[in-house]
Amino acid sequence: MMKGAIFDLDGTLLDSMFVWDTVGETYLRSLGYEPQEDINEKFRSFSLRQAAGYYRSVYGVTLTEEEIMSGINQAVEKQYLYEVEAKTGIPEFLKKLSDAGVKMCVATATDHYLVEAALKRLGLDGYFSEIFTCTEIGAGKQEPLIYREALRHLGTDKDKTVVFEDALYALQTAKNDGFLTAAVYDCREKYGEKMRELADFYIEDFSDSDHFLKSASAI
Repeated sequence: MMKGAIFDLDGTLLDSMFVWDTVGETYLRSLGYEPQEDINEKFRSFSLRQAAGYYRSVYGVTLTEEEIMSGINQAVEKQYLYEVEAKTGIPEFLKKLSDAGVKMCVATATDHYLVEAALKRLGLDGYFSEIFTCTEIGAGKQEPLIYREALRHLGTDKDKTVVFEDALYALQTAKNDGFLTAAVYDCREKYGEKMRELADFYIEDFSDSDHFLKSASAI
């Protein structure tokens, strides 16, 4: 039986990937710099600190990393505080896991106060014992550190703990580090089929999660 669950936030728990569709280039232009490549695609795989470092090293932005990170957060703050919604079926799915005694936490690249505010507004915060962010951990999801820290917090066995992700690069990181993985469908992830092939489980819609729950009970 599954004992632990580590959830990504954007595109997994929340239908919020639209927030990040253009913020990479929009923020850069607000500083007077013109993007020279698909910065939005790069931005989706960056932690906030990685994005800030990229802006400084590649574009020569003279603001400090902390100032850049604060500016990006301000650009998306309204959506997290007032607008983004849970993905369809998530409240019911989390309740089922909680009722089954599964320990849960969040591992995300989004900053802590935004995560906390959105989950509290949606009534989901009570399901999670901790929120881990890439900024606080000091590494993006190209490295497994955030998942290892989350696992240490949960205190569950690795082979009984599932990482839920909607992005291929993050799913690969968790999978390569020996975690069980659940690929979550999101329309903005262009490598969805690769994720389905790679993951131990696949969830297209949390409203129809009985197959996952049945499979997870056999772990």
